[in-house]
Formats: sequence, C-alpha cells, structure tokens
Amino acid sequence: MELGNQTDHLALLQFKQLISNDPNGILDSWNSSTHFCKWHGIICSPKHQRVTKLKLEGYKLHGSISPYVGNLSHMRFLDLRNNSFYGNIPEELGRLSRLRHLLLLNNSLVGELPINLTKCSELKRIRLGGNKLIGKIPSQIGSLVRLQYLSMEQNNLTGKVPPSIRNLSSLTIFSVGYNNLVGNIPQEMCFLKQLEIIAVHVNKLSDTFPSCLYNMSSLEMISAPMNNFSGSLPPNMFHTLPNLYFFGISANQISGPIPISITNASSLQLFDISQNHFMGQVPSFGKLQSLLRLSMSINNIGGNSMKDLEFLKSLANCSKLQILSLTSNNFIGRLQNFIDVSENHLSGDIPETIGECISLEYLHLQGNSFNGTIPIHLASLKGEVPTDGVFGNATQVAIIGNNKLCGGISQLHLPPCLIKARNLIGSGGFGSVYRGNLVSEDNVVAVKVLNLQNEGAHKSFIVEYYNGQEFKALVFYYMKNGSLEQWLHPDILTEEQPTLDFGHRLHIIIDVASAIHYLHQECEQLIIHCDLKPSNVLLDEDMVAHVSDFGIARLVSTLSGNTSTIGIKGSVGYAPP
Repeated sequence: MELGNQTDHLALLQFKQLISNDPNGILDSWNSSTHFCKWHGIICSPKHQRVTKLKLEGYKLHGSISPYVGNLSHMRFLDLRNNSFYGNIPEELGRLSRLRHLLLLNNSLVGELPINLTKCSELKRIRLGGNKLIGKIPSQIGSLVRLQYLSMEQNNLTGKVPPSIRNLSSLTIFSVGYNNLVGNIPQEMCFLKQLEIIAVHVNKLSDTFPSCLYNMSSLEMISAPMNNFSGSLPPNMFHTLPNLYFFGISANQISGPIPISITNASSLQLFDISQNHFMGQVPSFGKLQSLLRLSMSINNIGGNSMKDLEFLKSLANCSKLQILSLTSNNFIGRLQNFIDVSENHLSGDIPETIGECISLEYLHLQGNSFNGTIPIHLASLKGEVPTDGVFGNATQVAIIGNNKLCGGISQLHLPPCLIKARNLIGSGGFGSVYRGNLVSEDNVVAVKVLNLQNEGAHKSFIVEYYNGQEFKALVFYYMKNGSLEQWLHPDILTEEQPTLDFGHRLHIIIDVASAIHYLHQECEQLIIHCDLKPSNVLLDEDMVAHVSDFGIARLVSTLSGNTSTIGIKGSVGYAPP
C-alpha cells in the first residue's frame, strides 16, 4: 500500500476508534478484510485511491470526531450530519485544503468555531446548525471567497456579524437564526450580489435594516423575526425585490405604513409583519396569487376609515391563501356575512371549523373539487331562514337536522323567530336589545337577549326569562322615543333634528320627579338611584318619561337609615344595554 493510501487507511481506523456507539453496525465493514475504499460511507478517487468523501449521515453514531480526519488530505466532502457527535470540531480540519463541503449539522458539538477552518479556501458549503457551538463568528471567515452556503443556526453564537462578510462574493445563503448575535446587519452585506437568503431570526440584533438591502434584487427570503429591529420599510421595496417570496419580520419594533409596492409583489408566498408597530391602511393583495400566509396581527393598522377592511375583497384572488391573521389592530368597519369561493379549483375536505361561523349567512362552494363528508356542524344551523331567492321554494331547500332554525316560508313548517336581526335596537356589554311583539298581548316590547359567553352575564340577571340553556332574555316595555339625551343633544348628522317644546319638557320633569318621589318615599324598599341623567330617562310612544338603569342603585335600610351597599337583584324598570 502506498504511503498516501496508508495514511488514509490509518486515519479512518482512528476515526472508527472514537465511535463509542454504532447501533446500526454501519462501521462493521471497516475491517482489514476489505480495502478501505469499499468501506461503508467512503468514496475514493479512481486513479489514486485516496479518500475524497466521508459520508455517514443519519446513522445515530455516538462519539467524538478524531483529529486524524485532518490527514485525509484529498477529502472534498465531509458529511456527519444528524448523528450524536460531541466534543469540539478538530482544528486539524483546517489542513483539508481540498475540502468543499463541511456538513456537521444536528449533532452535539461544542466549543468555538476553529479559526483554522478559514484556511480551507475551497469551501463552498459550511453547515453547522443544531449544535452547541459558542463564541463569535471569526472575522477571518471573509477569506472563504468561494463560500456559497453558510449555515450556523441553532447554536449559542454571540457577538456581531463581521464586516469581512463582504468578501464572500459567491454567498447565496446566510443562515444564523436562533443564536445570541447582537449589533446590526452590516452594510457590507449589500456587496453580496448573489445573496438569496438572509435568515437572522431569533437573535438580539437591532437598529434598522441597511437601506441598500432593499436594492439586492437577488434576495428571495428575508427571515428576521424576534429581534429588536426598528425603523420603517421603504414604500418601493417590493419593486426592487422582484424575487422575494418570504418576508418575515414579526416581533420587532418596526413602524410606519405597509409598503404600497406590495401590491405588485407577485412572487410573495409569506408576509408576516405581526407584533410590530405598523399603521395606516392595508394595500391591495389582489395580484399576490402565490400568497400562502398573511399575518399582520398585533399592530396599529387601520382606525381611520370605514374602508379599513376593503383590502379583504382583494384576497378573493389569493386562491392559495391558507393562513390569515389580523387580530389586535385598529380596524373599523363591517365584515361581509358571506363566503363565496365557487367556480375555482379547490380540493380536499371542507374545514370543520366553518360551522363555527355563527353569523355566516351565505356559503357558496359550488364548482370545486371538494371531497369527504360535509362537516357535522353545518347541520347545527340556527337563526332566521330567508324567504326570498332559493328559500322561497320549499322543494329546493333541505333543513333536516337543523333544529334551531326559525322563520322562512310556511311550507317549511318552522317555528316563528323570537328575535330578528333587522329588529336590533342596540347592544352592550352583556347582550343585545331587540324590538319584538308579544302575540298574547299584541303589543310591542323590548327584548334584551343575554350573551352567555360574556363573563358576568348570567349572574348580572338573577331574575330572568329563559328557554333552555342557549337563550336567556329579559322583556321590557318598548321605549319608542329613545332617551331624553337624544332629544336634548341630537346628533348633528341626523337629517331630522328632534325638538322638545315647553309642554313636553314640563311633563318630562313631572314624570321624573314623580318617579324619584316614589323611589324615595313610597316604595316598600326605599331606593336611591345614584345615576340620574338624561341618558337614563327613556320616553315611550306618548312621550311619558321613565327612569331607567338601576345598575348602581342603592337600597336604604328602614331600620338604621344607612345606605346599604347591597345591589338590587334583577332589574327594576327598564335596563338598557
């Protein structure tokens, strides 16, 4: 055996000697009965029979990496990823002048990144993620001018990204997420004209993104969530980043408006700016037909116009959209009460959760390729059935299994609706008030329906009319003319301004005084209202005043003369929402 071959042979035996556990017996073939070039995981050069590749990926090998690997001088490819190697990365690897690919990710390696590795001038890929490496990224890394892929995520690296990174002119992927890096993204990174991926998520980086970063047309992915970046985004950034498909900057301190240029970001698949300080209107997403995830939650977006939610219409063109998150913003306006995804190419199951959309009135799914079973929740519909359109023909409507529906045409034989949405008077903390009719007495009443999902709604009304566990309501006289405050201080936008003449005002004063006299002097249990004001004086159809809202009223003890702090159970008079 030639000297060079013998060197490789001995180096491999030393490597095997430091493997303490080989559960799959992968190294059983590494014995003297077979030439080392035929050992499992070894590839040699045809001519000189020197080791060029050592590939033992994912075999659950347990042990340390022998420094003798540094004697495999012809090796170009070292792949030990997805094992259980521990200890330091040997400095002797710096002697592998022909090494192009170093793949040690997903092991338990510790210590600092050996500076000697920067002497491997032929390196194209370094993948060291998923270990326990510490220390800084060495400034000498700039000497690896052929490096294309640098991945060191999920370690414990500290310090700053070195400015020498500008020399890595061939770099396409820079991934250092899940570390403890500080400082900023250096301006020098803008010299990397072939860079496609910047992944610096979950570090302690700060400051603003370099402005030149937005002119790097090669960029396809920017992943920078969970840092301390600040500043704002330039309005034209998506014009200069035409290939960007992933933009994630959640959980930072970035502010300002959403760049208007996003309307033309046709390659974008993920746009996540949640947990920042963005504000203003949301641009249209109608041209983003590749969009899969859109997350803008926990910002200050919207709040200036009833048009805040108009962008939702543009999402109808985003047929691939899977996740939409808009929670905790300042949106105002009204959501549409229908979903229409008909005549598309959608497939798979109909989502079970669609049955939880309790306000949904129209659902159009026809003209697609859905399969599976219809969600059982769609047989739990409740509310009023329309009488127009297809619902006007009983032969075209099937309501089997939906026992909570009401109204509709007579042929459906449904019970009448106690509450109708068009009769809504107002809503408050514990429920909504509707105008209704008592059939037995043929008069108009106000019905307060409790929202049992609100904490405190049940015990706020101990005395109540109820039917089952899903409907609880209080019935009051209907006050057609609203509150006294509406007459004294009308809305300036109202076309017909209400007015009170002297006679009406006098009668109202007498009515209120009579009510207070009754509460203070004639009521069996004396009551102090404690909150008498125009908004708590309601006027019926004949402009007779009624004192209302006894929520903070106090009882007066007839024995001691002291005011009790015990609240009234139930409601006395009319309690508006």
